[in-house]
Amino acid sequence: MTLARTAGMGVLGLLTLMPGAAMGGRQSEDASEYRVLAPITHGNLTIFPVVSDRRHDTHMFITLDEGLRSGEVVVSEAGQVQGLVRRGPVLPRRDGAQVNRLVLVNNSDRPLLLLAGEIVTGGKQDRVVGKDRIVPPDSDPVDLSVFCVEPGRWTGSSAQFGGIAAGNGKGGFVTQMAQPSVRGGAMALKNQQKVWSEVNRSVAEMAAGTPTVSGTTSYAKVMGNDEVQKRVDSVAVPVEHSYESTIKQLRNQNAVGVVVAINGEIVWADVFASTQLLEKYWPKLVRSYAVESITRATKKGNADAKMAQSFLDDLEGNRQIVDTEPGLFRHTEIIGPAFRAFELASLLPKTGFDVHFSKMAE
Repeated sequence: MTLARTAGMGVLGLLTLMPGAAMGGRQSEDASEYRVLAPITHGNLTIFPVVSDRRHDTHMFITLDEGLRSGEVVVSEAGQVQGLVRRGPVLPRRDGAQVNRLVLVNNSDRPLLLLAGEIVTGGKQDRVVGKDRIVPPDSDPVDLSVFCVEPGRWTGSSAQFGGIAAGNGKGGFVTQMAQPSVRGGAMALKNQQKVWSEVNRSVAEMAAGTPTVSGTTSYAKVMGNDEVQKRVDSVAVPVEHSYESTIKQLRNQNAVGVVVAINGEIVWADVFASTQLLEKYWPKLVRSYAVESITRATKKGNADAKMAQSFLDDLEGNRQIVDTEPGLFRHTEIIGPAFRAFELASLLPKTGFDVHFSKMAE
């Protein structure tokens, strides 16, 4: 699903196209690569499965959950990694660089796939990752762009970051995925206040009628609350099971992602390079979509598979921003008249394909 190719891009390159320019060639060259199938609906949440004609080997990647569980991936507050920053007192600033910065070390022998929207808990504040990226194996400390999802706390709860156990009874992951509106505030707007605004709105909605989370400012803790999880499960579990069944049935067709609609209005898409990657992220993705369906007020629409296919294929925009780490990854943000799309392409040896693609309606 290569959306854009930028010849001669250097380290951390930026490319801006004039208004009206086309964004890469997936729509014209690869339009048949992805097919949207009949939807799965529960309540006001509708999931359109996406299958692909192409197959990619993604076994070399380790996920954040796998790395945190094994202890091979370590996430810490900036300043806690020896030699990375100057020694000296760090003032507890809510709007300073420290709030929006964490440090990650990948001690595994596999490249780490990190997705925007993944939440790590601990440190002085819980944070959400702001951008997709690939971290090389046996890495030096890497600065992460993050956003706080716990307004109101700036005290250390733990030296390092981890996650909250799965609420679906499987114990299959240790981090949460923020719902699309929170992910969008970090990925597209890159605005801490917008992220806080969405967190506060969602927390207030999910905490309503739940005394055990009254007064809690932590997005992760509210979403990890037993009573809140039951509410989320009422939406997520039926959809999760239906899609897991679909994935099994369509394994030969290579199910790789979803287009998401709420109240019949298409709002989001997540597509991966392989069924294997989709299966790893699916439990927390479907729960993030369920939370969005509970907390998001949208107009009534009539989205169908044809509209979902058009949403996935339409990548004609007027601006793009490309961030490249040669030999590692290329991250492309495409800005369209009513959408933002984000592509993470692996540049590692024997890859050269898009590992993850997401798109949000605006």
